[in-house]
Amino acid sequence: MLTAALIQAQDAVAHGPWHGGGPGWLLLLVPLFWIGFFVLLAVFIRRGPRFRGGGWGGHGPSAESTLANRFANGDIDEQEYRARLEVLRADQPRR
Repeated sequence: MLTAALIQAQDAVAHGPWHGGGPGWLLLLVPLFWIGFFVLLAVFIRRGPRFRGGGWGGHGPSAESTLANRFANGDIDEQEYRARLEVLRADQPRR
């Protein structure tokens, strides 16, 4: 009994869990996993809120475009539009 257990242990060490057949198709799983991982990562990054016009990094509608829309819709008059536009442009950092 002890001899049979030792023979099985030696066989497992010598051949691994595949018992002489080698890893075969299991070796394909590693590159397939990484390919799938990077494809999913690219999809999630591409569909992130930054690409939909809002969210990450301030890529949403600018304050000037919002102000222009309010002026176009008649919410504010020209005098108020120009005054607010001047304030917005004065607050922007120089590039």
